[in-house]
Amino acid sequence: MPGFEWIDEEEKNAVSSIFDNGGVLFAHGFDGMRNGVYHVREFEQAISVKFKVKHCQAVTSGTAATKVALKAVGVKPGDEVITQAFNFIATVEAILDCGATPIIANVDRSLNMNPSELASLVSPKTSAIVPVHMLGVPADMDPIMAFAKEKGLPVVEDNCESVGARYDGGYLGTIGEAGVFSFDHGKIIATGEGGMVLCNDHAVFKYANEYQDHGHENNPAFPRGLDTCSTPGFNYRMTEMQAAVGKVQLSKLDRMLEANEERYLALVDSMGESFDYRSIPQKSEIIHDCLIFFEKDEVLRKKLIDILGSEGFGTKNLPDAINWHCAAYWGHALSSEQVEHAQTTRNLLHTAIAIPIWKRKSVDDYKQLGKKLLKI
Repeated sequence: MPGFEWIDEEEKNAVSSIFDNGGVLFAHGFDGMRNGVYHVREFEQAISVKFKVKHCQAVTSGTAATKVALKAVGVKPGDEVITQAFNFIATVEAILDCGATPIIANVDRSLNMNPSELASLVSPKTSAIVPVHMLGVPADMDPIMAFAKEKGLPVVEDNCESVGARYDGGYLGTIGEAGVFSFDHGKIIATGEGGMVLCNDHAVFKYANEYQDHGHENNPAFPRGLDTCSTPGFNYRMTEMQAAVGKVQLSKLDRMLEANEERYLALVDSMGESFDYRSIPQKSEIIHDCLIFFEKDEVLRKKLIDILGSEGFGTKNLPDAINWHCAAYWGHALSSEQVEHAQTTRNLLHTAIAIPIWKRKSVDDYKQLGKKLLKI
């Protein structure tokens, strides 16, 4: 369920407190005005503690986080980066903005990167692999990481859609050389816009930290206006308002995930074993963000989607936003060869239905929905 459903007086008070403490909305400096309050720093530290990772760098969006992470692991113009066909277009855009070429792997029935395709896609130009943990379910990271290690390639986990999920006990976003989160309004932690780069390697963090802030090294020996710089950068700085909201949202994450699980399990129990459900990789701990199943019969699929609409549940990306989530539709950004290769994923996605998990819908609502779907 999206974090915006949990926004209440706590988030409102957190933002108001900024104005009660000097009204500084910028993450850096203005020390004499802000009464020692640094929300971005505190949000980064809170994410680091929660997800058991050494370094976190807050940025303006998940898209920005992906670009910053790619550059931090060494992606440069002329390189190739392997990612997947079911994905929000932002990942491809971030690769392109680094001057690199996206190479598209199809997904398997988990709707995540198919590791068996990697060997046929890697080339001397490949500089990174970006698996995307889609809609609450981890990619099968063991074979992906093993292949990357064999080839000497960094892995950047795009975990914009599965914050809180785990694989083999480790939080998604902390398994590869770097990982990224998104905090946009529809994500599990919602700050309107926002993102985070996570990593354990200090060199990766140092580059990310400097690049997102115009190259500032934040040298403690100098005031900010005289700060040193060793690399060009850009402005992807998070504001204090986003971070203040993010800290509150993070404190609610475990409750959000518990509420997700209750509703999801009620729905699955009610629907039973008659449906062709999405595969879940072994070692996965999902966040129950939505329930996905496949239905090849077009007439029956339409009836199921109509019921979801009429009952006020709707669908999540599949099928309502498939054009923005499937590389087969991105001829404006990808080569014709990549678009054609992604048709395998397109064909699978066109049989998929994703039922979103909402806080506004009760456990009993999901039980009753399952019974109605079962009768169709």
